[in-house]
Amino acid sequence: MSQPEATTPVNLDALIDSCIASRDSRYEDWDTLGFQAKAGDEFRRAQIRYVGSGATGNHETDNRIIPSGGFTFSNMRLPVGAVGPEHTHHDAEEAFFVLEGTLEVTVHDVEDGTKTASRVLGYRDLIRVPAGVPRSLRNIGDTDALFCVVIGTQKPQVPTYPATSAMHGVTRD
Repeated sequence: MSQPEATTPVNLDALIDSCIASRDSRYEDWDTLGFQAKAGDEFRRAQIRYVGSGATGNHETDNRIIPSGGFTFSNMRLPVGAVGPEHTHHDAEEAFFVLEGTLEVTVHDVEDGTKTASRVLGYRDLIRVPAGVPRSLRNIGDTDALFCVVIGTQKPQVPTYPATSAMHGVTRD
């Protein structure tokens, strides 16, 4: 009977440290989606990255982000009255989990975007939106909304903005 091969010991302290993204080490990035404010101040919002960069662009040089293995996780801060514009993730589902505030989340008809269905989400409510379904959200509360955003792929494609979206034709430059 053969002996099992020796394996390299794992440094468990280093492993666990590489898996933690503390709140104190995060920051609100108001610039990554700042281009959307070209369509109006109501589109100003902040992303707080934890796992992967989400679909907001290239953040590979941000060494505070835990590399993504199969999903991205961030928080989003949406000021009172602010809007997360209608957009579509064609490659992955997206989930929103409310930590603070009140959001109105809307899904839009894939055919032409003029038919919609909306629901109000509050503390600890979650919605999962399937890939390919346009979605938008609005802070309808009287305080900033803070919510988790999970996208079900390691490196999401940059979303598209349908013709019915205020972001349609807005560029990142």
